[in-house]
Amino acid sequence: MEIHSLVFEGKKEFLLNHACQLYQLTRPNKVGEVMSLIRQCQPSSFEEWETWYFENAETSARVPTKITRETLLELGERLYAKMTELVIPQIQEAISNITKEDCISYVYNLTINRTYDGYLREKSVVNDGLAKRFKDVVFEESDPELDHAGDIDYVAKVGNYQFGIQVKPVTANANFGGYSLTERMRVSFESFTEQYGGKVFVVYSLKGEIANKEVVDEIASEINRLKQL
Repeated sequence: MEIHSLVFEGKKEFLLNHACQLYQLTRPNKVGEVMSLIRQCQPSSFEEWETWYFENAETSARVPTKITRETLLELGERLYAKMTELVIPQIQEAISNITKEDCISYVYNLTINRTYDGYLREKSVVNDGLAKRFKDVVFEESDPELDHAGDIDYVAKVGNYQFGIQVKPVTANANFGGYSLTERMRVSFESFTEQYGGKVFVVYSLKGEIANKEVVDEIASEINRLKQL
C-alpha cells in the first residue's frame, strides 16, 4: 500500500499534533467530517479524494461553510501562530522547571491516584446518577478491549440493544461545552452504534455528579427509541 502521509522529523509530529488538538484546528467544525466524507467519496486514488474533498467538504458548524484550499492554509497559519506565541514558550518554561521528583510523582500519581479517582468517578456517575434513574436498564462496565478501542466505559442494555457511556472528568472552571470528539473517537462511536444499535453518550463528572444535566434527557430518549425497535 502506497503511503501519502507526510512524515515530520523528530518531535515535530508530537508538537504539531498537540497544538492541533489543544486549539481544535482540525476538528470537524473546521475541516469537516473527513472520515465520513472519504467514505462517501470511495476514491480509487489520492488525487480523486483530494479533488472531491475541495469540491464537497463543508464545516460541521451550525452554519456550514465550504472548505477551500485557502481554508486549510489559514488553519495552518493559525497553527503556526499558536506554536510560536504560546506552545513553544510554554514548553520551554516547563522543561526548565521539571525535576526528577516531578517525574517520579507524575508516574505514581497517574498510575495509582488518578486511576482510583477515575474509578470512583465512574461508579458515582453510573450507579448514583444513571442506574437509579433508569431502573429497567442494566448498566455494566465495558470489557477491557472495548474500553481501549472505543473509549467506552459502560454499556447499558435495553432488550437486545446497547448504548454506550463515556465518563469524562471536569474541573469547577472547565468549559466542557467546548469539548468535541476527535475524529478517531467519532468513528469509534459510530462503529459501536452499528454493532449494538445504540448511541454513545459522553457524561461529564464534577465531584461525582453529572455536570451536563441535559445528557440525562438525551439518554432517556435513546432508551425509549431502543425499546420501540
